[in-house]
Amino acid sequence: MKSIIRTLAATMLVAWVSTAAAQPAAGSAAPAAGSAAPAAGSAAPAAEAGSATAPAAGSAEGSAAAGSAAETSDQGMNPAPPVNPADKGAAAGQGPQGAGAEPGAIPAPSAASPGIAWYDKLANKDIEEEGTFWMPKSVNAAADDSDLMFYAVLALSTFFFIAIAVATIYFVWKYRHRPGHKAEPSAAHNDAMEITWTVIPTIIVVFLFWYGWRSYVHVVTPPNKAVEINVLAWRWNWQFTHANGVTDSDLHVPSNTPVRLVMTSKDVLHAFYAPAMRVKQDVVPRRYTYAWFYATKPGTYRLTCAEYCGTSHAQMACLQEDPKTKACLRRAVVVVHAPGDYERYLADKEAESQNLPPAELGKKLYEKKGCNACHTVDGTPRVGPSFAHDFGTMVPMSDGSKVLMDESYIRESLMSPQAKSRPGYPPSMPSFEGQLKEKEIEGIIAYIKSLK
Repeated sequence: MKSIIRTLAATMLVAWVSTAAAQPAAGSAAPAAGSAAPAAGSAAPAAEAGSATAPAAGSAEGSAAAGSAAETSDQGMNPAPPVNPADKGAAAGQGPQGAGAEPGAIPAPSAASPGIAWYDKLANKDIEEEGTFWMPKSVNAAADDSDLMFYAVLALSTFFFIAIAVATIYFVWKYRHRPGHKAEPSAAHNDAMEITWTVIPTIIVVFLFWYGWRSYVHVVTPPNKAVEINVLAWRWNWQFTHANGVTDSDLHVPSNTPVRLVMTSKDVLHAFYAPAMRVKQDVVPRRYTYAWFYATKPGTYRLTCAEYCGTSHAQMACLQEDPKTKACLRRAVVVVHAPGDYERYLADKEAESQNLPPAELGKKLYEKKGCNACHTVDGTPRVGPSFAHDFGTMVPMSDGSKVLMDESYIRESLMSPQAKSRPGYPPSMPSFEGQLKEKEIEGIIAYIKSLK
């Protein structure tokens, strides 16, 4: 009986490992020869990141998304850096104001409409959670092959696990040791059996490799005329910059249009992960990585960082939190727009930043740029000092001196945050030089002054 239990446990362990390896780890697109599941998508190099780019499926890093559209070809080694949005002109995309929108699309608001902007209402909608036990339903047309591969490998693994486990239990029971039974010598060789258990698995593995390679080539080659969006990650937020210079912490994309992401990090290794798009791609400091997808269904979808990036990793891209419990109430999301609404979003978003009072613009930037991940406005310290009540006072520095917290100090802290540091706080704030327009800097200063 003990040998039966040991044999069964070993068989189950092998089958479990095979199934886990087969699960499509979004972000690991290079199919290894002989691998049972060439998971599509990741090509971010570990050499510079200092860690594996695609954790095993089912790991705490959330690597269970297949079909990342990563491009890390030779172009990714020395790409032309994305154009700095602060240096771009003010020409916004003058797309149709809702023209051709699907039935039920949010109508174009009037200039006098109060309250939350229509595109922020979309970002605040409930996340689409329809799907299976494994993953949310895919809305990326480029990821269909990855889902098919995952379920094919899962079905094969389940079939062989059950067949081997049942056969093992049966033969262990049938040939168990019995009193008075004379032992018989085991067969040392059987040509037919050995050919069978070699040829059949070889055919299966070769087919999986061929299908995986075919899918991999597809997901690393974005179509021509894809909408290109620059992605910047830092602790603890995302910044998405569109072609007309509009920036946001939510990723807004058009439906039924290929979207290509050009991604880099300010500080440490991050991982862009959108489960419904089947996209997981490492975002690496000092180089660019790429991903693309083709969203087919307008809606609001989950977005997260799937690479541990420090003590506040769990709060990455938290845009709103409960002031009492500090629980995150809303995170950055992917918003897929109905036809025509993406162009309207670009135009309205740019107009919003031009029409808001400075302090109100600063408050929006405080939330959208991820300042709230490190700085509170209620006097409670966090990773960095609170913004409340300090403006116009002398604040202590790490070197023992004191500095007046005025407009110049705030500007310097945004552009060169390491020039002066506060005692008791790590010097981890990234620089916003080249990322904020002059009006945005003035808005942040006005907002901090309003907290006095």
